Amino acid sequence: MLGGGTFTVQNKVLPGSYINIVSADTGADVFGERGVTALALSLDWGDEDIMEITREDFIKNSQEYFSRPYTDTALKDIREAFKCSSRLLIYKLNQTSQKKASCTYCTAKKYGSRGNYIKLISAKNADNPSLYDVKLTIYDDIVFSQTVSSMKELDDNCYVEWKRDASLGVLPGTFLAGGVMGYAQGEDVQSFLDKLDSYTFNAVALVYDDEEYEKLLVEYTRRMRDETGKKFQCVTGIYSGDYEGNVCVKAALSDDDNYHILAWTAGAIGGCEVNKSLTNTLYNGEYDIRADASQTELETSIKNGEFVFHNVNGEVRVLLDINSLVNTTAEKGDDFKDNQTIRLIDRIATDIAVIFNSYYLGRVPNDPAGRNSLWCDIVKHHEKLLALRALDGFDENSITVERGENRKSVVITDVITPANAMTQLYMTVRIN
Repeated sequence: MLGGGTFTVQNKVLPGSYINIVSADTGADVFGERGVTALALSLDWGDEDIMEITREDFIKNSQEYFSRPYTDTALKDIREAFKCSSRLLIYKLNQTSQKKASCTYCTAKKYGSRGNYIKLISAKNADNPSLYDVKLTIYDDIVFSQTVSSMKELDDNCYVEWKRDASLGVLPGTFLAGGVMGYAQGEDVQSFLDKLDSYTFNAVALVYDDEEYEKLLVEYTRRMRDETGKKFQCVTGIYSGDYEGNVCVKAALSDDDNYHILAWTAGAIGGCEVNKSLTNTLYNGEYDIRADASQTELETSIKNGEFVFHNVNGEVRVLLDINSLVNTTAEKGDDFKDNQTIRLIDRIATDIAVIFNSYYLGRVPNDPAGRNSLWCDIVKHHEKLLALRALDGFDENSITVERGENRKSVVITDVITPANAMTQLYMTVRIN
């Protein structure tokens, strides 16, 4: 495992990349792909692992993944996250006391109450009475069908595990029973966060209404960003954390619990490109957001570091693409409140680390020629950012790559100017 994260003094033990991002000496990047969001939410059908699903796969195969069609109301939050993200890491958060449904002939493939709606039907085959037509249905929709002579011949499928020693006979309709959806506890949240360590993603959220769980999420995000160098943002609805790595969204939904908006917001944060901003982005989800705050209330939300929505000519749009950072310091100024800036500096921290770890660590001598090669790669990287208009400019002469305090270390300093999206217009018209 390679080291990573930030540094105070040059005393690290593990080989790796240790990168500080501070005001006036910041970095930016562009090569990494965005669009991956991790989402933990309550589901009535799932297992103990993280499911990695693309938008296209979800549309085509949601029945196999969730035992429901793509348009099902129970999958609304997943559809919300996919509005802006191309890939989701989905986790069934409510795992405590969950149980699988079962019957004499089979056990549900996954945990949850959804298994109780699976019905097993077996009838004599009309052409060959020694065979049985076996079907599985959910709400009378046939999800599995096969003609066999015994349980041992039944194919594996995504709904049940067959008890192949059972004796197959005529069954007019037998429901599975005993499936329990389960509920979420702190250890379920921790299990989700532990499993995330092996994945790469851009945003993460718990679609759940609990402040203590959100505190766990923010502290996990802080530890991963600042100590291990893994860059992403989390999204919460109650706990802010006063931290640039967290986006605290405040929205009132007309007919549902407010925490459901976390799914769309996390998907939008995870899917927004490094050279884009969510400011003024149209909310294109399925919930009814009551965007009726006054001008004064909106100004207060901005000062409090809240990600909010407002009404623009009858359309609900993001007011300002900001995170929950409120109290700035000399090292983290007002620029760190802006999510576009965070995306930019996260990308440079990630990409330069990849460049170093993949092409220089343990391979290139720490001499003037080696350091000049690394300098050239950083300049090329920034030039691509410039072409994407993610940077307003940079001076290649301000980038330095020098030997550190020992012969094996390299110290890089970098100065960039982010090119943020326009958010304010000040205009003076003079009449002669």
